[in-house]
Amino acid sequence: MAIADLRPTEEVRALRARYRAFMEEHVYPNEPVLAREDEGSDAAIDRLRALAREEGLWAPHLPPEAGGSSGSFLVYAHLNEEIGRSVWAQIVFGCQAPDAGNGEILWHFGTDEQKQRWLAPLVAGEVRSFFSMTEPEVPGSDPTTLRTRAVRDGDEWVIDGHKWFSSGAEGAAFGIVMAVTDPDAEPHRRATQIVVPADTPGVEIVRAVPTLGHRGRGWTTHYEVRYTGVRVPLENTLGEVGDGFRIAQKRLGPGRIHHVMRWLGQMQRAFELMCSYALEREAFGGPLAEKQTVQNWVADSAAEIQACRLMTLDAAHRIDQGDEARIEVSLIKFFAARVLHDVIDRAVQVHGARGLTDETPLGAMYAMARGARIYDGPDEVHRMVVARRILKSFASGEPWRFS
Repeated sequence: MAIADLRPTEEVRALRARYRAFMEEHVYPNEPVLAREDEGSDAAIDRLRALAREEGLWAPHLPPEAGGSSGSFLVYAHLNEEIGRSVWAQIVFGCQAPDAGNGEILWHFGTDEQKQRWLAPLVAGEVRSFFSMTEPEVPGSDPTTLRTRAVRDGDEWVIDGHKWFSSGAEGAAFGIVMAVTDPDAEPHRRATQIVVPADTPGVEIVRAVPTLGHRGRGWTTHYEVRYTGVRVPLENTLGEVGDGFRIAQKRLGPGRIHHVMRWLGQMQRAFELMCSYALEREAFGGPLAEKQTVQNWVADSAAEIQACRLMTLDAAHRIDQGDEARIEVSLIKFFAARVLHDVIDRAVQVHGARGLTDETPLGAMYAMARGARIYDGPDEVHRMVVARRILKSFASGEPWRFS
């Protein structure tokens, strides 16, 4: 079996250089403004998004026929080594969560009317969306326990339920709601995904859910949402009735690898900050770079980042070839989440007290890295998925192969 060539083509190298130049000229200098998350921040985002469109760097997660500029997972992985370096860049380039995932499932499962009404303005950056699945009363790691109900009444769904961590709900035009439509069906056929306009009567944004001290605004904040007698037409059903879990897997699989792609940029930026500061900062008679512990951190981080890169590029290539790459995606999700945390943690330690301040991006990166081990499936669940699938392969007499 031939080994896939995961290297970027000359065309992709040139495109990556364009993203790098845009980041250096427009994104990094504006990070202090963007981090304020106020009206001035909103104006800066609008200005930068317009520039990204003009430069042809918009929505690289979707193909041109969907309104994007790429659509290849492997290409997108290479680009995210630049885009992922700033938490704001995904918003600037129109590939932010949860809009990116919602755009993908609307593209793959939406009707022509749904694509025209919801996907086109979403990809164009004219509106925002949210994904409403997680509930406070039941574990997010086991979505078969969801309680939100959608009951058919004539040609409408009537939705009642309670959600939270519906990221970006405030100011969004619509949400995609996961609701139980047939409680008597087998567990993975009980739920359906339904598009719900945010201004529908009965949709209530209860509150922002501060996480690790961060409140933020609509773009970056998680919300608690209640649905009380919410009526939407049956034509808002995404895919077929009972397809909720299948669509969720189609959304969360790419969503997970998108997160890991962004983390590659975060890891590399933290690594560069650590190495640069270790060379310039002196303590106990010499630069930190001469201390064995710091050298170990540099070596371990380099090895772990490269392992994450190659695992991510391999999974992206497999998805481009039509493979769902379920094991590969779960592997990199829990492995990269740990590496992300550890690399940033080492960089903070090298910077000392400065690493905790807002004088570097490390403090904010560290806070976000801790959530990586929970969202889109906790590490423990991904480990379980990987182990079960591998052992099932062995039990059937077909040992799982690394190639």
